[in-house]
Amino acid sequence: MNWSKGWSIGIAAVVVGLTTLGVGYWAGRRTPTASAPTTVAPPAAPTATVRPQPVAPAVSAPPAAPALTTVEQAIAREEWVEARQLCQQLLQEHPESPAAAQAQQRLGDINVQLLFHPSSAPGAPFYKGYTIESGDTLGRIARRSKTTVELLQKANRLAGEKILVGHALKVPTVAFSVVVDKSQNTLTLKADEEVVKTYGVSTGKDNQTPVGTFTIVNKLVDPPWYTAQGVIPPGSPENILGTRWLGFSKPGYGIHGTTDPGAIGQSVTAGCVRMRNAEVEELYALLPMGTDVTIVD
Repeated sequence: MNWSKGWSIGIAAVVVGLTTLGVGYWAGRRTPTASAPTTVAPPAAPTATVRPQPVAPAVSAPPAAPALTTVEQAIAREEWVEARQLCQQLLQEHPESPAAAQAQQRLGDINVQLLFHPSSAPGAPFYKGYTIESGDTLGRIARRSKTTVELLQKANRLAGEKILVGHALKVPTVAFSVVVDKSQNTLTLKADEEVVKTYGVSTGKDNQTPVGTFTIVNKLVDPPWYTAQGVIPPGSPENILGTRWLGFSKPGYGIHGTTDPGAIGQSVTAGCVRMRNAEVEELYALLPMGTDVTIVD
């Protein structure tokens, strides 16, 4: 082999290899192609926030007001049982409503109406039917039922005390009691445990009205007033007892009417409980002898 020729071939091969490597190297290092510039949209102009103008709230009636209107409508129709149920519902659902106090007052008036003029409507309270038997008198029926002859007469529209065997009477099923709250100057009439009506009263100045539970032991219509200066007759402007007296088991104390209705709600008496005359007359007709009266501070 000709060595000079061999070296020439070898050198040529090396040159070719290096040339190949160079081409590959520069192929790997391509010149980057200039890309088109990215178009960035300018920021959108801020949208102006449109704030709604405040709207004055509509003035609406309290939730209990429509219910109270419904009560008044039932009263106007003389649907007393319905009116009573509506009042009770209003007081249960809206006890803190401004209408609640008015509903409570209405309920008291409705209850008294139903006591003096019982309803035959379904759900009517306070009464049951009774058939008069031989030997019955209004007085005996009243004592057995723990009520008064006057209430039996009013409830059954009787002009007198004459009754006939076999005839039907409405007779109360409830027992009454009274709670006097000296701090509030109120008297609450209850039938069993249900509040019938709450009345404003006057109690003793300087805490003179005694506390405790007493019973009614005597009752007088148009009572005279016995004073150290003598007896002041019924009807006299100076007779502070008014038209009714319900005496307690504690002597010298009781519930009575007044000649000064403007003082109701104040602690101004010598120890008795004063009521407006029309209201003490209501109470007088309802409460029999032996009724409990509880007085609290």
